[in-house]
Formats: sequence, C-alpha cells, structure tokens
Amino acid sequence: MSIAARLMAVLTALTTVISGGGELRKPTTPEPPAAEEWLSPTELCEEIVIGWNLGNTLDATGGSGLSSETSWGNPKAAEELILAVKEAGFNAVRIPTTWYNHCSGSEYTIDSEWLDRVQEVVDYAYDNDLYVILNAHHENFNFPSDENYPKAKKALTCIWKQVAERFADYGERLIFEGQNEPRKVGTNVEWNGGDYEGRKNVNKLNADFVATVRATGGNNEKRCLMVPTYAAAFYALDGFELPDDDRLIVSIHAYSPYNFAMNTGNWATDNFDPNDSNSTSELVTMADTLYDRFVSKGVGVIIGECGATNKGNAAQRLNWAKYFPACFGKKGIPVFLWDNHAFGTGGEKFGLINRYSLTWEYPDYIKALVNSAKKA
Repeated sequence: MSIAARLMAVLTALTTVISGGGELRKPTTPEPPAAEEWLSPTELCEEIVIGWNLGNTLDATGGSGLSSETSWGNPKAAEELILAVKEAGFNAVRIPTTWYNHCSGSEYTIDSEWLDRVQEVVDYAYDNDLYVILNAHHENFNFPSDENYPKAKKALTCIWKQVAERFADYGERLIFEGQNEPRKVGTNVEWNGGDYEGRKNVNKLNADFVATVRATGGNNEKRCLMVPTYAAAFYALDGFELPDDDRLIVSIHAYSPYNFAMNTGNWATDNFDPNDSNSTSELVTMADTLYDRFVSKGVGVIIGECGATNKGNAAQRLNWAKYFPACFGKKGIPVFLWDNHAFGTGGEKFGLINRYSLTWEYPDYIKALVNSAKKA
C-alpha cells in the first residue's frame, strides 16, 4: 500500500469515528508464528529407517581423559565414518557414551574437554541430517537396588542435568536415552529379567531421568526421551512402568532369536530360516507385543541394539538380515545395529564397517539390512 493510500485509510477511519459511525481500533499486531510442531514419539520412530551404533568408542572405560575413546582398540570417531554410514542407507546413529569416569566431585561435574568431544561427535551426525541417540552407557553407579538408589539417583540426575543443558537447543532429531541395560551386575538375576527390587528401581531411575531433563527447559521440554526396561530386555516387561510423560520411547535390545544371534554355547544354532516358525516366532512375538503394549498407545519403541554375531554362517546371517528389520519396521519399530568393530568368528563379533578403511566388511549383509528396513 502506498503512503498516500495509508493516509487516506487513517483519515477515513477518523472521520467515521467523529461522525459516530464507528469505533477507532488500535492497529492489530500480526499473530506470532505457531510454535514448531514436533513429531510425536511414534511419528519420530516412523521417520527412522535404520540405525547404527558407534560401539566401544565413547563408551570405552579404559585410559583417562580423552584417551578413553581409543582405550578399547578402536580409532577416534571421525566425521568421514558417519558419512560412510549415512551413504550406506542408515539415517540414524546411536552414540553410546560413558560419563562416570569423566566426572569429579560430589556433584559429578563432567570434564569440559569430554563434554566438548561428545558434542563434536554428536555434531558429526546431527549436522549431516541424521537422527541421533545420545545415552549413558557403561555407568558404574546405577546398580538398581534399594540400598544403592540414593547414590544412583544423585549421579544420574547430576550427569543428565549437565548433558541436557549442553544440548538444550538441539532439535527433535536428538534423542536422549537415560540408561543402558540397567541391571544387577554380577548377580544371578543380571540377565534373566531381574527381580522385583531391580525392576522397581529401574523404573524410579527412569522417572528421575525424565524429570531432570524436562526441568532444564528449552527444547528439552518436548524432546523424545528413551527409557529402558531392566537390562533393556523384552522379557523384563512385567513390572515395567513408564514415567508420567507423553513423549517417551521404550528402549529394548534384541540379539534375537538368541540361540542364532548371540548364543555360541549350548542350544546355539547357526541356522535362520525365515519360512520356519522355529526361527521367526521369537521375533514375531516380540514385535507384536511391543506394538500392542506401546506403539498402539502412542508410545515409541526402538530396538536400540541388535545384530547376529558372525559364526562363519554368511548365508544364514543374510537370511536374518532380510527378515529382522522388516519384522519390527512393519510395527513402526526401527532397529539399530550394534557395531563394536570386532571381526572374525566366535564370541561377540558384531563388527560391520572397518573404521580405518571406511569399507563394509560384509556389504551384502548391510544392503540386505537396509533394504529390509526400507521395505517395512
């Protein structure tokens, strides 16, 4: 509108009021833009095609200071590694991180150099448009017993307050995961679903984590947060309680079916047949149950770790790779492959990409995994 036209409009309005024909209104202020709409937990999970774990790196606990990153024999994480993962078809990265050995004092103050390094690695993925899960991994404080709970709560809340404040301005593609496989380490209930005391205290620590992050404000008020069952186990669902929050994702680990994917002892098998219920029933039951209990009710679920250890059975691993991501993906549950950079056969050989040459050791296996996830 020209200046002359604006003046004419004002004069017309004044004339109307003076003549009693109307009411002079103050100029209206434009409505502020609507607040950014973030995806719901289940919508966010749908956006994740398939994820990859930077295992045995920032979660390594040897050495001291920044040297801990390479203390388990893996090279420092580099942006080129993350770009290679993205190029292969992964659109999400989980960054396992251990904090306790980089803390000092009664308030568990995180060493600034370590926090800077973790942020640098997060940025390798986040700045390249990947979804990122940042967690607390091999912590030594969260033994879930009544006696240890006060100490565990103190450490967990102090650490997550600092981490959440550092990343408060990051958008929804950054997810926080409060604990990794919290369990009674070294006891006879470590891996069998736990006991009442253990499950109860995992629930309490999950609630403490959520409350701590939310209290830091900024984007942390609406960020999706991941909470695990006892040991992040599917068979620990009994007694599992979600914190009172509407933006949660349940964290489950699934090296499944166990006798094929992980077990190398009694009852182990090298065979996976996608047309045989003996191979698939464990996966189908898990996917259906997680969907019915959580996804259908608006709670996200992510398989934060999975994989099939290399037993020298390439064709059978390929069968598993073609089946596993789709089985869960069809239920809106993305999967994250565990990569500990350990190659060969026997034991936990979950290495996928050679971090020195940036080449995939089993390219057909990776293509099958990614294609299966995309078809879900």
